[in-house]
Amino acid sequence: MSGEKGATPLSVPAGLQTFLALDFGLKRTGFAVGNRLMRTAQPQGTITAEGDARFVKISLHIKEWQPDALVVGVPFHPDGAEHENTLRARKFARQLHGRFKLPVFEVDERYTTTEALSMGAKDADAAAACIILEQFLRSIP
Repeated sequence: MSGEKGATPLSVPAGLQTFLALDFGLKRTGFAVGNRLMRTAQPQGTITAEGDARFVKISLHIKEWQPDALVVGVPFHPDGAEHENTLRARKFARQLHGRFKLPVFEVDERYTTTEALSMGAKDADAAAACIILEQFLRSIP
């Protein structure tokens, strides 16, 4: 969780019930919403913006959905090694925490876009965000 080193999904406080997940990309960021009670997520679309414009659009979704916390997919190489986009996604997670003052949890998002495409998703970024959030929800008690 941004702001807390070493936080794991198991350390998610029980009071956090509603989550907005983001599948970060340089040009497109998919998003999904879900809740702890049902342990399900629904894709909500893709934000096509960069820089500060991206955060303006994200703020609108935060106002609409009122999540208790955010979940960000962080990519890794197949062997688990970090790469340039790993660092970008982590920076994005820190920026979200700083701007919106919500807890931010990071989830390994390897293969989520591939999985979304294999399922025939029309919006692969939103579907990947949904997969990220469902993985997160399954990992918490």
